Amino acid sequence: MIKPDAVNKRVIGKIISMLEENGFEITGIKMKKFTKEEAQKFYEVHKEKPFFNELVDFITSGYVVGIRIEGENIIDRIRSFIGATDPKKAEKGTIRNLFGESITKNAVHASDSLESAIKELKFFFED
Repeated sequence: MIKPDAVNKRVIGKIISMLEENGFEITGIKMKKFTKEEAQKFYEVHKEKPFFNELVDFITSGYVVGIRIEGENIIDRIRSFIGATDPKKAEKGTIRNLFGESITKNAVHASDSLESAIKELKFFFED
């Protein structure tokens, strides 16, 4: 998912191009704005953490772009490709290194497991 900070920077196309140029198979794209309730469900795994409300406020602050990517070993591949959560610690050339500002405003989100991906993709795609 491309987060509001990256959408506001107008780097959606650059991120999609990076994905395609690096062999990721995009099988769906949808732009939307999360409601507060959707955001709370999306990030419910962090519900008890101190940054939960900040995360919900941020993700509902603007449009996001859901991108479905398929392929072998996709979870590990995409998470490596986007870089560490903290853009300052992200490897040079990763999406978060290039476009992220902070741990919250880090340009993109990627599911951390197949179970999470199945749940999170339903916020964007019916199939």
